[in-house]
Amino acid sequence: MTDIGWGKLQAYEAYGRAGDKKEDFDIVSYKDALSDKYSSFRHASHSMLFARNDAILWDLYNSRAAVLMQMRFDGLLGFPGGLVDPGEHPLQAANRELEEEIGLDTNKFKLSDSDHVISFVNKGKNLVLHFYGKEVTLPQFQEIELENLKAPDYGAETLGILRPPLFTMGDGYRGLPAFLSNNFAGNARQELLIGIQHYKILPEEEIQKALNSCLTFQKQNKDSIGLTNLEN
Repeated sequence: MTDIGWGKLQAYEAYGRAGDKKEDFDIVSYKDALSDKYSSFRHASHSMLFARNDAILWDLYNSRAAVLMQMRFDGLLGFPGGLVDPGEHPLQAANRELEEEIGLDTNKFKLSDSDHVISFVNKGKNLVLHFYGKEVTLPQFQEIELENLKAPDYGAETLGILRPPLFTMGDGYRGLPAFLSNNFAGNARQELLIGIQHYKILPEEEIQKALNSCLTFQKQNKDSIGLTNLEN
């Protein structure tokens, strides 16, 4: 395959790479993240919309909540969001990206500073990340899902939305642990885990157990899930 390079994406491709490590992102306060200390850094905003949902699937698993994530144009999973434009506040950027990427009606569901969950700094990339969250009702969430197909960026920057399973199945791996085995943009996996703990969707012990199961499975099966075997 011919390497066609990055073109106009060259200036941005490093920000959301697969394989970024949790240790690369330091947690900072919202106030500190917005201070002059990081005025020379590039900023990005992402958001987690969710609705609590106690539906029991197959008389076995509590759904817990519907959380909105998306398949990005680069094949990685993440939350709606992107880089903050020059002169734009991270909160403004979060709302703008929700309109562009999932077609959200921000007159009804606009984020505010009180929806801020956490901020990170990646000094290696001169990047500050802001993560917001907003709870809606399940009917509202379903309405938002349907509007996604009309979003300006649908089919280009975003290739569809999805709900992570927030339960673990009988083998201890399928469900949330298997979902965590996917490739995520930047620290989106960490944002998901922080988000479902912050909003008390899952207890910390259950989140950690799912993460441990994911890591154990990956170590035990690192050869069997490789591309070489997929080709055979």
